[in-house]
Amino acid sequence: MAEPDPSAPALFDIGDLEPAPPTAPTPLVTPVFMDLEDPRYAYMFGFLQADGHLAPGTGRKGRLSVEINVRDVAILREFQQLTPYNSSITERVRSTNFAEQHHSATWTLCDLEARTRIDGLGLPYGRKSKRITPPRVEFSRRDYLRGIIDADGSIGHTGQGLPFVSLTTASAAVGAYLCRYAKVVTGAARQIGRNARDGVYTKEAAVQLAEHLYYPGCLSLARKRTAATSLASWERPATMRVRPPGRRWKPWEDRVLLSLDDDTASAAELGRSKASCSVRIWRLKTGQVPRPEDVPPGT
Repeated sequence: MAEPDPSAPALFDIGDLEPAPPTAPTPLVTPVFMDLEDPRYAYMFGFLQADGHLAPGTGRKGRLSVEINVRDVAILREFQQLTPYNSSITERVRSTNFAEQHHSATWTLCDLEARTRIDGLGLPYGRKSKRITPPRVEFSRRDYLRGIIDADGSIGHTGQGLPFVSLTTASAAVGAYLCRYAKVVTGAARQIGRNARDGVYTKEAAVQLAEHLYYPGCLSLARKRTAATSLASWERPATMRVRPPGRRWKPWEDRVLLSLDDDTASAAELGRSKASCSVRIWRLKTGQVPRPEDVPPGT
């Protein structure tokens, strides 16, 4: 795998949040394959990291493949057009755990030079779900995250009609990056755990995030672009109260919790709810959060 560029952004660098205008090749300029500052390649790389698979072969052989539901085959054709190497798209119908007849489409790229480039950017060979991280070179961040969400996330309305944006990922780095980026965009702080599918962002935060990621003219799955657009019409009902921002726990409060070791007494002492004190005590005792003596001074 290629060495990271020392001038590359830090792993959790959020970067510029301004819209990245859609770029199209001109007759005089040939796009550089997998230039992640190009919004189309940034999106493509995010999608490949989440849903692609690099398989090694004997000698110089090997392949990159992406298999998705045939309804989304249009995005594979976009990838094929963006790739200046021979590649193929095939279809098959097979039985799965979820359907007796699953009709899928697979894009396959075998060229060694292309695979080496993609591997060097951060799509490793073999099992990679826990190992992928945001790129360590300059990249178009919103487009990369849209690729991740198109491949492994969901956008739409809950059964109660609330807008949501969610992500399922085994990568702690990718999950944390989405949360940090989205906090800058929406102001809402969230956490996502490995292999956990959370309604990461809901209500106004989901509307803001979807509008930011799915800007006009962007490369994306048509059905998710439609879903993202549909969120914009949501308005909070007059009877739905706005939940105030969460109150952060301070080290001195944690010390009170541990010394009293009683949720009722702690709630009265700290002016918090009994339920929140009970949960916090459990998290402190089980190591879910650092104990006060482990928190750096001034935090």
